[in-house]
Amino acid sequence: MTFSTLLYDVRDGIAVITVNRPDKLNALNARVIDELGQAVDTVRRAPEVRAAIIRGAGPKSFVAGADISEFQNLQGVGARQLSAKGSGIFRSIEKSAKPYLAAVNGFALGGGCELAMACHVRLASENARFGQPEVKLGIIPGYGGTIRLTRLVGKGRALELLMGGGMIDAQEAYRIGLVNRIHPADQLMVEADKLLRTFLANAPLAVGSCIEMANLQEGMHLDDALALESTSFAVLFQSQDATEGTRAFVEKRPPRFEGK
Repeated sequence: MTFSTLLYDVRDGIAVITVNRPDKLNALNARVIDELGQAVDTVRRAPEVRAAIIRGAGPKSFVAGADISEFQNLQGVGARQLSAKGSGIFRSIEKSAKPYLAAVNGFALGGGCELAMACHVRLASENARFGQPEVKLGIIPGYGGTIRLTRLVGKGRALELLMGGGMIDAQEAYRIGLVNRIHPADQLMVEADKLLRTFLANAPLAVGSCIEMANLQEGMHLDDALALESTSFAVLFQSQDATEGTRAFVEKRPPRFEGK
C-alpha cells in the first residue's frame, strides 16, 4: 500500500508505520490521520502481520503534535468530528489484538504523545521529549490524552502535565511510567524489533487476550474483572496453542504456535 504521508513496510511479520513529514516534525494533519486509519486497518486485516511499530521520520521528532494551521477556522461541530475521528483510530490501535509499539525519538507532543500512549508499549530514545501543550492554545487534548495520561501516570502527575503544558524528558517519562524503556537513538529500532519478537514468540491468541483483558478491566469492579479473566483463561484452554504449549513444556522443546 502506498501513502503520501506515511511509510509502510512489513519485516518478517512486523509492520513498521512511519509518519513521514520530517519538514513539519511529523505533525498530524487531516491526511496523516486518514492514512494512519488506513494503515491500522491494513495491519488488522493482514494475516502476515502479527505486530506493528509506529515511529516518526527523521532524527528530531516522533510526532510533534497536530498541524496547528488546520485549527484556525475550526468550530464546534468540525472540532468534535476531528476529535472523534482521531480518537477512534487511536482506540483501534489500543484495542488491537496485535501488539503495537511506539518507538519515540525526539518530540512526542500533543497528538504525538496521544498516539504513543495509544500503543501497548512505548520505547524512547535518550533525546525523546513528551508533553500535552494544548492548554497553551486554549484547548485540551482531543485524541484521548486526558484519559490515557491519567491512567498511565496517575491523576496528580497527569494534571501537572496537562495544566502546565510543559515537556518532560525521557528519564522523567520513564520515572513516572509513561515509557517502558529508554535506549540510545541509534539502537531504538533494533531494541523495538527485539522486544516485539519476544512477544511474537508466544501464542498469538494468548497475547491478544492479555491486551483485551488489560483494556477491559479499566473501570470494572474487581470481582467482575477477575470473573472475566477466569472466562478468558478457560476459553484459551480450548485452543490448539494451549495444547501445543503445555505439551512442548512437558517435552522440553520450543512450542510451535499457530494462533489456533
